[in-house]
Amino acid sequence: MALSDFWRSSLDPERIMRVTVTRWQADTAQQREEQLTVEEPLEIRIANCPLVVIMRTPGHDTELALGFLITEGIIQRASEVVRIEPALDGDGLPLANVVNVVLQQQRERPAAAAFGRNFTVSASCGLCGRNNIADLMLSVPPLAPDYIRVKPSTIYRLVAHLQAAQTVFSHTGGLHAAALFTIHGELLLLREDVGRHNAVDKLIGHGLLHNAYPYDEHILLVSGRTSFEIIQKALLARIPCVAAISAPSSLAVELAQECGITLVGFLRGHAMNVYTHATRVEES
Repeated sequence: MALSDFWRSSLDPERIMRVTVTRWQADTAQQREEQLTVEEPLEIRIANCPLVVIMRTPGHDTELALGFLITEGIIQRASEVVRIEPALDGDGLPLANVVNVVLQQQRERPAAAAFGRNFTVSASCGLCGRNNIADLMLSVPPLAPDYIRVKPSTIYRLVAHLQAAQTVFSHTGGLHAAALFTIHGELLLLREDVGRHNAVDKLIGHGLLHNAYPYDEHILLVSGRTSFEIIQKALLARIPCVAAISAPSSLAVELAQECGITLVGFLRGHAMNVYTHATRVEES
């Protein structure tokens, strides 16, 4: 099956909740139905030992768990994972929103002190406290100079492709998205979630599950802004170009410069800002 076949998703009650709201327009109120994006916790365990609770949109949970483990440095490669399975309660029944990771070499809960933060992740937070670029660059090599060149016209088209593929967002307006493209602008994979970093982890987890990783000849497009954590995940996935609809943070720009990633922001219409490693963006 082609990689592009995997991004298509249907609207399901696990990801969308219907609610009745009172809608005011000027002095007139009326009852109507609205659709909300579902946000629920996902607990990840290693050898049945709790590791982290992530607030996320249900769906693609195996991808999310695997992507989280590798982008947080808990594992180095997908082959370390034997399986990811539903955790069981005392009666042997599956627990809702809890997955258990079985590693080849089982270990106790990884030392959270090594990550400088508590392993409880909100949908908007991510790398709270990991603010030392130098430490990251000691453990992860920067991207080497490459031959990849992307036309501006190709980058300008990415947002339209993203918006057309955001099935849940079009109904709820309450999701972030991350999408993976070829350097020629072909949409390969899209994931939506209440958290930008969750959506990126799902993309990375998908590549690990389907032997399409690393993404060293691809473009990552994220909705909203670009933070340090997004660039950190792109670095681990070896993605050479990251684009976003809104602005990057200062730390995201600094890290992208240090690690060799081309960072594009304010991608709107036929305009954009290229903040780092602009040589990859050129007309042929």
